[in-house]
Amino acid sequence: MSAETKTIRRTEFTKAMKKTHTIWLPDMLHYHNELLQAAFFSCGYRLEIMPEAAGLAKYALPFISNDYCYPSILIIGQVLALAASEDFDIAHAAFMEPQTGGACRAGNIYHSMIRCLERTGYSEVPVISLNPFGEEKHKGFTITPKLLMCAASAVCYGDLLMMLTQQVRPYEKQAGQAETCRQKWIALLSAEIRRGRNISRAKRREKYREIVYDFQKIPQEKRKLKKVGVAGEIYMKFSPIGNEHLEDFLKQAGCDYRLGGFLNYVIYLVDSELGKECAQGDRKIYKKVYREMIRYLQKIQEDLYRAVDASAVFKRDALFADMKESACRLINSGCNVGDGWLIAGEVIDLISQGCGHILVLHPFGCLVSHVCIRGIMKKLHAQFPDIDIQAVEYDYDSSKTLRESRILLGLGK
Repeated sequence: MSAETKTIRRTEFTKAMKKTHTIWLPDMLHYHNELLQAAFFSCGYRLEIMPEAAGLAKYALPFISNDYCYPSILIIGQVLALAASEDFDIAHAAFMEPQTGGACRAGNIYHSMIRCLERTGYSEVPVISLNPFGEEKHKGFTITPKLLMCAASAVCYGDLLMMLTQQVRPYEKQAGQAETCRQKWIALLSAEIRRGRNISRAKRREKYREIVYDFQKIPQEKRKLKKVGVAGEIYMKFSPIGNEHLEDFLKQAGCDYRLGGFLNYVIYLVDSELGKECAQGDRKIYKKVYREMIRYLQKIQEDLYRAVDASAVFKRDALFADMKESACRLINSGCNVGDGWLIAGEVIDLISQGCGHILVLHPFGCLVSHVCIRGIMKKLHAQFPDIDIQAVEYDYDSSKTLRESRILLGLGK
């Protein structure tokens, strides 16, 4: 941490603010947003997703270096664009930044947000760090067991709805039916999570079966489409702001595309912490807690995938243990900074699901992504010589037209 960061004056998010303030979160998990909002609401928090705005870099770059990674520029740009909006109630707002504690500059977004708000005259606005390690605590925000249960439900339901929507949408006879079905379930599940209902494992298993059956009823027809798998850095993969609405582009190009789910990333984060603790620490209680967390997360993953397998129609992501085993044939499991070996695991899994084209997304300025993604490309090409595997880089001043043209060239369009 720099000397400048150490002197930052942080505004506390107090218990009183829980009733009066709205917490604004970056749009990082587009398929999960409404469900996560419901999870926070169940514990008394008002959570909103920061809206997309044009020219985010112009808001951020006057206050941060252009050497910052692209996600940092976008997220800080979103914060400052929203704060500058005339109809935004800045006096009753707080911002939240998810942090994983990884060895990347995105780990500094939290402090950068505070400093940028201070420089623009909004130093009284609290910034909350959303992390599982108890860092940067605020008296008015606590991660409780209920919040964890509701958030776990949101992640599982979000992954399932994303998985099914992306498999049905390219082949639906009547355009829009898959999205209509997804929105129906988003509304139903959000209402239940808000009330703390159907968040137990047993209740979720029932809902999984109902959701799968509902999507299975949507009439489909055979179409010959390019099958595209999307992997890479977590923000770029899931955020339509980060990947410049890549899904819309692939849909318009007539592709059958898939994104790996978020649950494997969650397990990967805990597994990485366990690996670090085993290598560097001797705190037995931490190792025990991490192992129990992994065991629980793997069980709820098995519940989710069992419902998908029972349909005999839909495909699902590999289990975490299987994904790690396949990835570690190419890259050491010690490569666990950023998205590390998980990217290789996702690529291999997407290929096993029939994807003949793979897009590995990464942001310019992310040294971790450059090392992990570029470092495995040669081995991936050697193991899968017949698969088109492209590394796709995003930056605020790169040409969208050129990038999309290269993607189409790889797809043979």
